[in-house]
This record gives sequence, structure tokens and C-alpha cells, in this order.
Amino acid sequence: MEQRNKTLYVSKTMKQKRAEDFERITSPYGIQLRVNRSIQAERSFASVKQDMEFRRYMYRGKENVTAQSVILAIAHNINKLHNKIQSEKTGQHLFRLKETA
Repeated sequence: MEQRNKTLYVSKTMKQKRAEDFERITSPYGIQLRVNRSIQAERSFASVKQDMEFRRYMYRGKENVTAQSVILAIAHNINKLHNKIQSEKTGQHLFRLKETA
């Protein structure tokens, strides 16, 4: 069997963007957002299941399930935005950010 050598190149802009993202998520504000993310994600799944009465996917296949998931996510975000606009809370977080140590 012949031996092949593969070389992987990473672009300079990718390295720069990755460094910026790392700096952003390790900042105090980024840490607060990450601490609160798990709380918000669970509520989203509960909302889709309970409020939208979604129990199972109607289609089979990876592409169809992905498409249905995207449609559910869009519907959830539109519903959330509608509720924020109605209660005049745009520009605010869903939950008060927890303080980190």
C-alpha cells in the first residue's frame, strides 16, 4: 500500500477570526452569556414541544429532518420576537444575567 502525505492549511483570516471569537467568549460578558445559555436552551425545547405541540418528525431522511428542524427554529424565533415586541422588551435578555465569580 502506498504512503500518502496530506497537508492541511488554515487561512490567516480563519486564524484571526478564531482568535477574535476566543477573546469574545472568554471576556467577562461572554462568560455570563455562556453560563446562562443552558437555561435558555432548555426552555426553547420545552416551548417547541409544549406550545407548538411538536412530538415527532413527519418526514424521514437527514435532509428532511434538518429542514423541519430549521422551520421549527424559525417559527420559535418569530414567536419569541413577537412576544418581545408586544411586551416592549426588545434589546433585553430573556433572563437577568447571573454574576460570575
